[in-house]
Amino acid sequence: MSAPDPRTPDDRTGLPAGLDPEQPAAGEDAPADVDPTGAEPDLEPTGPESDAEPEPEPELLTEPADGVPDIVDTPEALERTIAALAAGTGPVAVDAERAHGFRYSQRAYLIQLRRAGSGTHLVDPIAFGMPADLSRLGEAIADAEWVIHAASQDLPCLAEVGMLPRTLFDTELAGRLLGYPRVALGTMVEELFGVRLLKEHSASVWSTRPLPADWLTYAALDVELLVELRDALAAQLVEAGKDEWARQEFEALAAGAGTVPPPRTDPWRRTSGIHRVRTRRGLGHVAELWYARDEIAQRLDRAPGKILPDAGISELAAAKTPGRAAMRQIATFSRRQAKRYESVWVSAVERVEQLAETALPALHIPSDGPPQARLWASRDPEAAARLTAIREALGARAAELDLPVENLLTPEHVRRLAWRPPQPATAETVDAALAASGARRWQREIALPLILPVLQPEVPPAATS
Repeated sequence: MSAPDPRTPDDRTGLPAGLDPEQPAAGEDAPADVDPTGAEPDLEPTGPESDAEPEPEPELLTEPADGVPDIVDTPEALERTIAALAAGTGPVAVDAERAHGFRYSQRAYLIQLRRAGSGTHLVDPIAFGMPADLSRLGEAIADAEWVIHAASQDLPCLAEVGMLPRTLFDTELAGRLLGYPRVALGTMVEELFGVRLLKEHSASVWSTRPLPADWLTYAALDVELLVELRDALAAQLVEAGKDEWARQEFEALAAGAGTVPPPRTDPWRRTSGIHRVRTRRGLGHVAELWYARDEIAQRLDRAPGKILPDAGISELAAAKTPGRAAMRQIATFSRRQAKRYESVWVSAVERVEQLAETALPALHIPSDGPPQARLWASRDPEAAARLTAIREALGARAAELDLPVENLLTPEHVRRLAWRPPQPATAETVDAALAASGARRWQREIALPLILPVLQPEVPPAATS
């Protein structure tokens, strides 16, 4: 499929068509076939194949078709954007840039929107408060389908500013349902349209102000072909008979937008390297250091790992005498940010040292979920056999459907069902268990006939004399 943009390659790259310095050279011709009679092959192949042109390199898209719009960072500019988008037609391409890995919050630092008849808009939510109230912007496009790539990543930060879709189309999820091996936006655009997007700013610190001009170009390009990508994938979903699957998936995503997950119990237990800490007091040190770091990170809006990496917390907690002297022997505590708060870390350690043993965290906390799968064979061989059988059945069916098995049924749902199936295990009870875990109707319709025979093993006939 050709790119839906009429410009020639040199309009975008400044280079003659087919030349792109960022692409490797084309490979050499394959060797000529060996003649079965033993004759020497021609030194230079002849025939139609010798005249074939090498496949052209993908064109690098370096600027949007309409140019890069001015950033929307004033009330007047926002009003113009709201009016323009409301007057547009068709789906709305939506994207958001965060500062993941640099900031504590997951807020949006730039929101990109594009709609037919409206053009592209780059909205700076930080200019309108923290968090901003962009609910009027959301209402202006509420009647439209929002096209988002990897919607689960962007929906929380969009909800934070009051932007909630009623309907959406997730191009990444559509790619997964269609069996695309790689579903990054740039990869899919290149495969379907033969153009490459600029991607060098995907991990930039988007909280930077003012935003550099080349970053804004990158941001605008992220929504340049998103609606066209949606249309191409929608047609493929219909052709593959998977459009109803996609509809149910997108409906579930839209319904869950704005839902805040409950806080995690003992979030410090996910600290990297905590497996090296073998005592309750050591875990106490992990917890106290984790919460001290979290308070600083939240106050400064800095990613916790930028203040003190997890490795430092775990290493100090595992030390025999975790005090100031041990701290100064650990490289991560010598970094500028960590060293600045040395007194905070020392106070956290001292608080734990004063706790009675009964006040320290338990080494293990009870879980309502199944244990790690590697432990099943020793704890419950029958459950282990069920898990293996269900996984094999789902894997085989997913391969037939050209679908990642995790999109057919979430692995956690499979583990829970295999560990403790409903009793009695009937079509109704198993379907209800899957529905309660969040499995969509299309997933249950495919998975239930595969799972039920495993949970209902045939009863062997009675022995006869």
